[in-house]
Amino acid sequence: MQNYPNPFNPSTNLEFGISEFGFVSLKIYNALGKEVATIVNERLAPGRYIYQFSSVNYQLPSGVYFYKMTAGEFSEVKKMILLK
Repeated sequence: MQNYPNPFNPSTNLEFGISEFGFVSLKIYNALGKEVATIVNERLAPGRYIYQFSSVNYQLPSGVYFYKMTAGEFSEVKKMILLK
């Protein structure tokens, strides 16, 4: 799902669901493709998950960021905007 709120300041919610037990990775990247945060990097049981991402914890400047969620063979990238 798309993060909400978007644009955000200082935090946003990242929500996703998985149908099978497996390894899940959720990472945040800046506009240059540099990884700035790892939110999830572990095996998870089937279900719906909501993680809160706070830019305060990472001292990020305003701008466009991308988050990539990978679960098994599924992978998706979405855009989010931090406005200060």
